[in-house]
Amino acid sequence: MATKVDPQKVMERIDVDDLVKVALDLGNIDSPTGSEGPVADYVHDWLRREGFDARKVGLYPDRPNVVAILPGTSHGRSLCFNSHMDTTIHKDEWWTTRMAADPILHSAWREGDTLVGNGVCNDKGPMATWLFAAKAIKDSGVKLKGDLVLMAVVGEIGVEPVDEFQPPAYIAKEPGTRYAITHGGGVADYALVAEGTDFGLVGVEAGKAFFKITVFGDDLPIYTPYITRPTPVEKNPSAIVRMGAFIQRIEAWAYEYEQKNRYECAGGLIVPKVNFGAIRGGVPYKITKTVQQCAIYLDVRITPAQEPLDVREELRQLMREAGMAGEVELYVYRPAFEMDAKKGAPLRDAITRAHRALVGGEPKPAPLGTSSMWRDINVFNEMRIPSITYGPGVSVGGGIFRMKIENLLIGSKLYTQIALDLCNQERK
Repeated sequence: MATKVDPQKVMERIDVDDLVKVALDLGNIDSPTGSEGPVADYVHDWLRREGFDARKVGLYPDRPNVVAILPGTSHGRSLCFNSHMDTTIHKDEWWTTRMAADPILHSAWREGDTLVGNGVCNDKGPMATWLFAAKAIKDSGVKLKGDLVLMAVVGEIGVEPVDEFQPPAYIAKEPGTRYAITHGGGVADYALVAEGTDFGLVGVEAGKAFFKITVFGDDLPIYTPYITRPTPVEKNPSAIVRMGAFIQRIEAWAYEYEQKNRYECAGGLIVPKVNFGAIRGGVPYKITKTVQQCAIYLDVRITPAQEPLDVREELRQLMREAGMAGEVELYVYRPAFEMDAKKGAPLRDAITRAHRALVGGEPKPAPLGTSSMWRDINVFNEMRIPSITYGPGVSVGGGIFRMKIENLLIGSKLYTQIALDLCNQERK
């Protein structure tokens, strides 16, 4: 520690009952991407009541980011705590999630020593932990040398414009962390993205390449009574039937793709996965003729070593080999970045020291899926702000919507000690 501060005395100011209350309050504000405004109001007002100079920083006025700074005295390293306010599922998304309206996806509650709910796990529980870490530091009277930046953001969950689904109703990443950094004073020497990693370190995460793959059927539709069978699938007049065969080819390619493109570095291991996210073809109110075009929407994760146009060419080659007519369109590209290991060493070291003191032992690598997804450390690392994801709980991507209260408290204490350590180091 660069200054003599007793972290334990600061941590004693964290009230676990208040921490649970705020985590549940936030978890009970339903905030699917695009509807984060009420959560932003809550976080902004809470920070103001606690004496922080909080500001709303928004590309869209109805869904702003919230940024506050606990000012340092001088010449210290600055640290940004970052979490997102949006959640994953709208209540009407029943074509993707049969249980889309289930309370576990839109509310939060306590069961004994556990908090339950999608929102509290991803990502408002971890957000509450650093809110209370910052409050404990401020209330203790300890003066940090460097700024502590608090950033609650919108649009971390992927909602991407395509076809008729266009901004402002359909847009995610641009209004969030990226906008807060470039317009809201969210620049710091380091960033800690507080999300569930089971207290494992993640210094690299995957990028995204989204493709719309369209297969064509015959030029002229055929009325149902005139369809002839048997017909080879690749010659079937319906694009839907042809697409069925092509999906099997892509599925086989997807397995080869993730094996071939595994990427390991100091920040972790990425195994880039592929997902069939949507399919469109025909209209349900007029099904009396063969469909002339069918499209699938493919989520392809990429590593820092990959180029999206190379992936597009592989998909085009698959189509050529299948003897099918069609198109492959890249409609989203978000590159992957890894933290500069040398530049980010002070952040990693501060996290490691806190982990040893409060959890015990060395931080372990995060679960594989956690380092193979997109999180906002990509934005920070792209902007040359060394960033690590580290926090309580695990990703809800695996279907876990429960978090121990003990882990939230440990997370808050960890963030307190990390800030006391890093922000009291001289900035060279």
